[in-house]
Amino acid sequence: MNTLETEQLLKHIVDQVIVECTAMVLSTSDSVAVNENGNNSDNNNGKKEIPVETSARHVHLCQKDVEALFGAGHQLTPKRELSQPGQYLCEERVTVIGPKGTFENVAVLGPARPDSQVEISRTDSRQLGVNAPLKESGDIAGSPGVFLYSGAGMVKLEAGVIIARNHIHMTSADAQRLGVQDKQEVDVRIETDRPVTFHRVLVRVKDSFALAMHIDFDEANAVGLPADAKGEITG
Repeated sequence: MNTLETEQLLKHIVDQVIVECTAMVLSTSDSVAVNENGNNSDNNNGKKEIPVETSARHVHLCQKDVEALFGAGHQLTPKRELSQPGQYLCEERVTVIGPKGTFENVAVLGPARPDSQVEISRTDSRQLGVNAPLKESGDIAGSPGVFLYSGAGMVKLEAGVIIARNHIHMTSADAQRLGVQDKQEVDVRIETDRPVTFHRVLVRVKDSFALAMHIDFDEANAVGLPADAKGEITG
């Protein structure tokens, strides 16, 4: 093998390694309730089973803050669809700045909402130095604020930092089949090497939803949540 052939072979190997490493990073770094296997709501075994997904820290932005951070007239840029129809991971990223700590490269989820909101875990809350309350997503009353920085702009949120309650998205057909209703609280058992029953899990019913339970990283780590995890509504 001559020098040129050797260089071409090495370049091919390096390119393959880069492709494989990039794929690994993309599959693990943006775990924001992305359901790669679809939400199959069939229960052939008679159990009230639901897919369980981990929701990483992320930010929702109102259009005013989108423009303050990324420029006048800027629209959020979809990067990848999430498990909930119409929701997507954005190309845009922000830095979340609290009194004691900072999180860089935090995912922004679209589309834009009426109010900006930062969803974190209890561990994140301590690292940022804010006392984030446990709230249903969208309810930011009485919550603390933080600064958001994009590299091109900065905004100060007076409120909006919450720890989202674990909850189940489902359609009205799912609710009827599972015997539950909107705003009901249920128990969900997740069987792993460290089995846990989550109590008072909020049911959210809307026909544009896809069946899935969302928990944060603290909860997922506590239960040792595997890929393709399922929970069972037990009460």
